[in-house]
Amino acid sequence: MLRKLFILFIVIIFISGSVQAQRPYRILIKGGHVIDPKNNINEKMDVAIQDGKIVRVAKSIDTSLAVQVVDAAGMYVTPGLIDLHAHVFYGFDPNSYLSGGTVAVLPDQSTFRAGVTTVVDAGGAGWRSFPTFKKNIIDVSKTRVLSLLNIVGEGMKGIEKYEQNVSDMDAKKTAEVAIANKNDVVGFKVAHFTGSEWTPIIRGVEAGKLANMPVMIDLNTIFISIEELFTKYLRPGDIYTHTFIQSSRGVVEPIVDLKTKKFKPFVLEAQRKGIIFDVGFGGGSFNFNQALPALKAGFYPNTMGTDLHQGSVNGAMKDQLNVLSIFMAMGMNFPDLIKASTWTPAQVIKREELGNLSEGALADVAVLSIRDGKFGFRDVASNSFEGKQKIDCELTIRDGKIVYDLNAISGLINQ
Repeated sequence: MLRKLFILFIVIIFISGSVQAQRPYRILIKGGHVIDPKNNINEKMDVAIQDGKIVRVAKSIDTSLAVQVVDAAGMYVTPGLIDLHAHVFYGFDPNSYLSGGTVAVLPDQSTFRAGVTTVVDAGGAGWRSFPTFKKNIIDVSKTRVLSLLNIVGEGMKGIEKYEQNVSDMDAKKTAEVAIANKNDVVGFKVAHFTGSEWTPIIRGVEAGKLANMPVMIDLNTIFISIEELFTKYLRPGDIYTHTFIQSSRGVVEPIVDLKTKKFKPFVLEAQRKGIIFDVGFGGGSFNFNQALPALKAGFYPNTMGTDLHQGSVNGAMKDQLNVLSIFMAMGMNFPDLIKASTWTPAQVIKREELGNLSEGALADVAVLSIRDGKFGFRDVASNSFEGKQKIDCELTIRDGKIVYDLNAISGLINQ
């Protein structure tokens, strides 16, 4: 009797596997409103996935062709979001700041629940510490983790002791490590320098030229003119982060004049030249008094980097969808926000296989909903702003696998 039951079980499994094998789609996302900026799609369509790839985007795909159907009715289907500015080089050394220290966050804990499938660690590792970052974080995370390599060889191990060390800013060695690890490294980072000399920026841009990669600039000094930075040092495609920072200590020159409250027009000219402006919200780098006048003047950020770390995930920033919700409340439209979180950052880091739903593309997908109501948002100075809508993540697919499902919309697997 037991032998007969065992044989019956094997037969059922075989038949089930055969039926699934006959279906051309592993996952079908049904009935959602697709926004795919690369392909100019902004309408209700279905998305089919097989073998980790997008295989079809069309209207009214038959559900019987799929092993698993995701009911996305009333929701938005977008490419998996890309966070261009995160700090995920987590470690257990409390003295190592964002390079193997406890101030960083583990990526998988903060990404999928916000629809993010790719994060770019912004300068945590330098050329010396990159092997540890790759071994401990990049190679073991389900999230796709890429790196902007710090111009400082030790990376962000400590602002005062390490990141002011100009002698450890070696453009050639930094570029060499980037080129040798081009699957993981997508650019360079200059950050937290408090002096008045241009050497860190010059060497960061030099590394960028040697490796043909962009450099991200994170200023921490009032002694450097941002107009001079934009016109004399940065190339088209280079990134200026913490765009809407306003410090009470006057550490960084703001893009909106503190006295006149007027947006500085040379910033828009720099953007037209091709410089990329990233939000970089963080724990201390976003102020409504900068953002609102800038948007009113017609200036919008290119990318929606969060500056994700322990000091921002529980603060005003929270996650990338909260940042998008804030900008939507200030007047940016939803399709533009999706573009700034998908296709634009993919182009900036020269990874155009990401950030889109083209047939044959990697199946990184976010299913999002927009709630109506009364929502309060804060900046890092505790100024508040009210919004009427908030973006939530319902489901995230990474490499063709469902990795987050808030309300079980993925349903049952067909047998």
